[in-house]
Amino acid sequence: SKILRQKYLEFFASKEHKIIPSASLIPENDPTVLFTTAGMHPLVPYLLGEKHPEGKRLTNVQKCIRTQDIDEVGDNRHDTFFEMLGNWSLGDYFKKETISWSWEFLTSPKYLGLDPKKLAVSVFAGEEENGIPRDNEAAQIWQSLGVSEDRIAYLPRKNNWWGPAGQTGPCGPDTEMFYWKGDGEFPPAGSNPGTDEDHWLEIWNDVFMQYNKNKEGKYEPLAQKNVDTGMGLERTLVALSGFADVFQIDTFWPLIQKIEELSGREYIESIEVTKSMRIISDHLRTATMIMGDDKQVAPSNVDQGYIVRRMIRRAVRHGRLLGINENFCDKIANEV
Repeated sequence: SKILRQKYLEFFASKEHKIIPSASLIPENDPTVLFTTAGMHPLVPYLLGEKHPEGKRLTNVQKCIRTQDIDEVGDNRHDTFFEMLGNWSLGDYFKKETISWSWEFLTSPKYLGLDPKKLAVSVFAGEEENGIPRDNEAAQIWQSLGVSEDRIAYLPRKNNWWGPAGQTGPCGPDTEMFYWKGDGEFPPAGSNPGTDEDHWLEIWNDVFMQYNKNKEGKYEPLAQKNVDTGMGLERTLVALSGFADVFQIDTFWPLIQKIEELSGREYIESIEVTKSMRIISDHLRTATMIMGDDKQVAPSNVDQGYIVRRMIRRAVRHGRLLGINENFCDKIANEV
């Protein structure tokens, strides 16, 4: 994880991006959400046109929390706390540079060196009713870099559209990058995230903020076109390491090992044991990060504190299912 963070920041620094620090997990001046949910979240004022003190090209590793998928935690890929590697253009470069740099970072032996044959992408399919065309521009750029037509999926809004954050504001199509995690060394011909979503792992998302949704619900082209990208640290480590699930990476596995030690059970013992260990490690990792944040949120019955309490309570329940009857949360927190 340390090497991946470093390589990402070094790559974008070489493309004239300024490295900025991660913001707090608790958003500034935004009562609509409890946590920072994406790398772009702390940058919204600058995406709306305010000048950033570091300029128009930025990169960082942002701490994030998403709880809408909390019931999915326990499978092989969902986690509530995660790190987002991101780069932004505030009215500077646009699709050609963004996509080319994404491909270079993913496939260059100097950086991640992933096999292009194991990569696929998706682009926005368009919406006639809203006057938004299919994103052929992004698809053509991918093809110029060597991505074959059968590895490009044209997907609808729920897959390939971002925003706006509220009812109105900047928004636009995105293009996502996927890594093959299915059977066989390489995906079969014609396989892409549109034809086989179960075996492609999304690792990176490039958002092109080129529209503004106004109060009438119409989409107008933005004067300042921005780029907002996000690469999930945890999922990318899964792809790089060839692991079966996200809980085997170096920021999770020591937690699993500690749970094995405390419970006397094995991670691969059964589906039920595996799921409980994943939930305990994820929830206590998230609770520790929230309480250890600059704003130090404690467990309570309201707002962010309620989420902390819910995470701890859920982890304790799954600890009981594994036969851990003593207090154990502090031991996992120490591993985090």
